[in-house]
Amino acid sequence: MTFETTLVTTDKPPQYLGIGHVTRDLTPDGPVLGGTVSYAALTAAAMGLKVGIATSYSGDFEPKALREIMKRVIPAKETTTFENINTPNGRVQRIHHLASPIHANTIPIPWRNCPIVHLGPVTNEIEAGIAEIFPNAMIGITPQGWMRRWDDQGNVYYKQWEDAAKMLKFASAVVLSIEDVQHDENEIERLVEMSRILIVTEGAEGARVYWNGDVRKIRPPKVTEVDATGAGDIFATAFFIRYSQTRDPWTAAEFATKIACQSVTRTGMSGIPTPSEAQKHLIEIL
Repeated sequence: MTFETTLVTTDKPPQYLGIGHVTRDLTPDGPVLGGTVSYAALTAAAMGLKVGIATSYSGDFEPKALREIMKRVIPAKETTTFENINTPNGRVQRIHHLASPIHANTIPIPWRNCPIVHLGPVTNEIEAGIAEIFPNAMIGITPQGWMRRWDDQGNVYYKQWEDAAKMLKFASAVVLSIEDVQHDENEIERLVEMSRILIVTEGAEGARVYWNGDVRKIRPPKVTEVDATGAGDIFATAFFIRYSQTRDPWTAAEFATKIACQSVTRTGMSGIPTPSEAQKHLIEIL
């Protein structure tokens, strides 16, 4: 698998580095590209940043949508593969395959100077200590994948984020959804106490922003939802970028809310904002 190093196209660090598995998501219409880093990378690129991802997938998997993104790909026998199955008892999420884990020593040395790092695990694949190698970065975390476990059949279930304290001491901001923690307000309060900034997204209800002992509700504009897939990752990316520029979590969250709301009016990867849309929403906030 020669692609391990050949897809790292430059020794210069990206401006936005996403770490986590890209995924093959099985749908009734066939497999599609998924994963937090996929949505994050394309959103950051649309906002004008030079983007890199550190990920893992098999040699027979070609994420064409990411062809312009710098990559550090760790070889794997399989690509992480998800399937969402509707049952009489509700939706079941199943993992069919897993790619390789991502450790600190797999990150290219020049990339450790990246100014914005987004840790976006989907299957507990990122080594807990990886944040330590980015001493000068604004580190954003979407911890969903650290709260996933699965049984022998691959059926996914929730588990409390055990390494939260270890990771959050390095994080500038954390974004998670109310569904990620099974609507457990006690768990949210636990994470608030350990976080500099914690944002809880609540779909059509908007987002809660916890910062400096205060909490504010960001109300979203009314839109017709077509597909919410990836909206949380798009929100997080827009927030991390805007917060790194302003250090103002309130306005960064307002901007991210507008970007995410627009994304749900389209399906899948087509929900990624265009550069003109990102600029339009930025002007609205300003």
